[in-house]
Amino acid sequence: MTLFIVAGIILLALLGTPLYAVIGLAALVSFHSADLDPAAIFIELYRVTSNPTLVAIPLFTFAGFILANGKTPERLTRLSQAFLGGLRGGVPLVVLVACAFFTAFTGASGVTIIALGGLLYPLMLKEMYSKDFSLGLMTSSGSLGLLFPPSIPLILYGLVAQVSVDQLFLAGIVPGILMILIVGAYSIVRSKTFRIERKPFHLADAKIAFREAIWEIPLPFIILFGIYGGIITVNEAAAVTVVYVIVVESLIYKDLHPLRDLPRIMRESMVLVGAILIILGTAMGFTNYLIDEQIPMQLLGFMKQYIDNQLTFLIVLNVFLLLVGCMMDIFSAIIVVVPLIVPIAKSFDVNMVHLGIVFLTNLEIGYSTPPVGINLFIASSRFNEPIVKLYRAALPFLGLRILGLLVITYFPALSLFLLQIFH
Repeated sequence: MTLFIVAGIILLALLGTPLYAVIGLAALVSFHSADLDPAAIFIELYRVTSNPTLVAIPLFTFAGFILANGKTPERLTRLSQAFLGGLRGGVPLVVLVACAFFTAFTGASGVTIIALGGLLYPLMLKEMYSKDFSLGLMTSSGSLGLLFPPSIPLILYGLVAQVSVDQLFLAGIVPGILMILIVGAYSIVRSKTFRIERKPFHLADAKIAFREAIWEIPLPFIILFGIYGGIITVNEAAAVTVVYVIVVESLIYKDLHPLRDLPRIMRESMVLVGAILIILGTAMGFTNYLIDEQIPMQLLGFMKQYIDNQLTFLIVLNVFLLLVGCMMDIFSAIIVVVPLIVPIAKSFDVNMVHLGIVFLTNLEIGYSTPPVGINLFIASSRFNEPIVKLYRAALPFLGLRILGLLVITYFPALSLFLLQIFH
């Protein structure tokens, strides 16, 4: 009977049933089979929603959607191009910086590809970069900003793993910069093979671009200095960010109408937040069942038969998470997988903050990992190119980012040394 139930649930997932429904059904069936009260699922949902840190997720998501619907992508592109376009490999650097900034605030790499793709992809082709290089860079850069504050996945990991979000924000900065530097160095080398002419820096253009984006430039600094200066908490930073972007986009730049556009954007952003919360509630209820049945401990016992040190565990973890990252969206993966791997990682003395950075680095790479990485399909649709062409274009960048992943994984100091300085 149990096998039929499991097979039925798997079939529902393969048929495209929403993930929250599959997880919720699995939880209810599991509790029923173990003669446990299924009310625990709903108690867990209430406990999760009463967590004060959760408030930051809808606020930062709303702020990111406001930026995406305004003209921030255009201003950010002009600003980056004015200051970086004159360097060798300048246009790819513009792509990397603009995408990282944008994804950090939207928390969704697909939104970045859609919002910035129409600006940056034609720009690269105009500058005579090859189509394969341009497609690969745009596809892989869409998820670069997930390690930078105020990334929603960082907040969600902190909530699920019960780790300080302040520490995660700080820990992601250096690894995130490292990823940009690795891909940026490769882009500079490739620009020589394309024989791209360098354009001189024009101070007048830089001044104009700076003035245009003068109200958006302070955003990351307000968040970082506010939190680590002890002035505001993460939740307060989220509230300040929302008010700030509403004022800037609707009253100063007047890109958005406060009565016509903001309610629509709020509805769109809350659809994403609602999906996260529903998955979070059902998954945490199911996690309670797994813990009661000591599933993580059984997994740990199984792994310790073959894995006897932290290094081997991290290697296996990276392979597993890359597979998870290309098959699940990042929010679902955090909610479902983190509770299972946290007790195992603790048994191998892996720092929980470092684990979070490794986890998210894997998942952001998984977005552009063939054959089913979601960014590959989004880019294929956005740029009207066959998916197989995207596979080929993304492979060099995938290799570079896996190299960065290995450095981040096996040198924990990259994630932790800022914590030692500021705490």
